[in-house]
Amino acid sequence: MTAHEVRRLARAAGYAASEPLVVGISRRAVPPVFVCAGHTPTGQPFDEDTSAYAASLSKQVTAALVALVMRQGGLAVDEPLSRRLPELPAWAASVRLRHLLHHVGGLPDDDLVDRALTGDRTGAGVLAALCALPAPAHPPGTVYAYSNTGYVCLAEAVRRAAGAELPVLAEQLLFKPLGLAATRFWDGPEPAPPGAAALSPMHPAPLSLGDGGVWSTAGDLLRWADAHNDGRLGVSGLLQAPGRLDDGTTLDYAWGVGVRRRHGLAVYRHGGAWPGLRTLLARVPDRGIGVVVTALGDDTERTAMLTDGLLDLLLT
Repeated sequence: MTAHEVRRLARAAGYAASEPLVVGISRRAVPPVFVCAGHTPTGQPFDEDTSAYAASLSKQVTAALVALVMRQGGLAVDEPLSRRLPELPAWAASVRLRHLLHHVGGLPDDDLVDRALTGDRTGAGVLAALCALPAPAHPPGTVYAYSNTGYVCLAEAVRRAAGAELPVLAEQLLFKPLGLAATRFWDGPEPAPPGAAALSPMHPAPLSLGDGGVWSTAGDLLRWADAHNDGRLGVSGLLQAPGRLDDGTTLDYAWGVGVRRRHGLAVYRHGGAWPGLRTLLARVPDRGIGVVVTALGDDTERTAMLTDGLLDLLLT
C-alpha cells in the first residue's frame, strides 16, 4: 500500500490534508509504513513518534496484565471482585473478574459513576463513587454493557494481586519486554506525560487507569499489534477468545478488544475516544497485519471509516 493510497482513503473518510493524522500499517516481514499529516497544538509535527493519549486502547493493555498475572498464579478470572476489592458493596461478591473483562459485570452505569465523583476522575475516585451507589439493575453475566468502571476495577484488582503499581507492573511485564519505550500508564499529577501531545485544557485526559491511562505513539502501537499477532507474550490466544454471557451466548468482545470478521478473516480491533482525540487499532493475525489510526482535534467516527478502507485494500 502506498502513501498516495492512504491519503486518498483519508480524504474519502473526510480528513483534510492539514488535519493532525497518523496512519500506520504493519505487515509480516515488511517494514512498517507511516503516513503523517498536521501538527500538535504546540506546533510540532504530528508523526509516528508523537506520544498521544490512547484512551480505551488501554483496555487491551489491562487485559494483558490480567492474563499474565493469572498465568503467574496471582489471581483467577473466576474469583469474585469482592476478593480483591472488599470495600465495594455486597453486590460485588457476585461479580467475577471475567465478567468485567467482557463488559457483562452489571456494574452501575458509567454516567452514574461519573456523577457520583467528588473530584477528578482517578481510580480511587471511581472506587469511592461505586461504594456510594446502589446495586446495579442487571445481574452480572446477563447483559453486555460497555463499562469503563469495570476496567478501573480490573486494574485495581491486578495492582493488589501483584503488589505493584500499575505503571511499574506494565513496564516490567509488557512495555520493556516488547520494546515499547515510548508507552506508559500515566496517572498524573500533570494532565499529560512530559513531551506528549496534550489535549485541550478544557478536556484533559482522565487520570484513572485501566479503562484509559495509556499514552503511546503510533510506532509503539504497531509494535504492540505485531507482538500479539506473533504471540510473543504467550497469551494472544486467550486475549482473542470471545467472551460469553453466563447462559453461553457468545459475545463479539474478547479480552479488551472487539472481535469482527472482514473478508472472511478474524479482525481484532478497538477504538479510543476523548474530546479532541480519536484512535483505532486493528489486527488481522492470520495475515500478520496491524493498522493504527490516530487523529488529534477529532470528535468524529472517521477513524473507523478510514480503518475499514485500509483493511479492505490490505485484505483483497
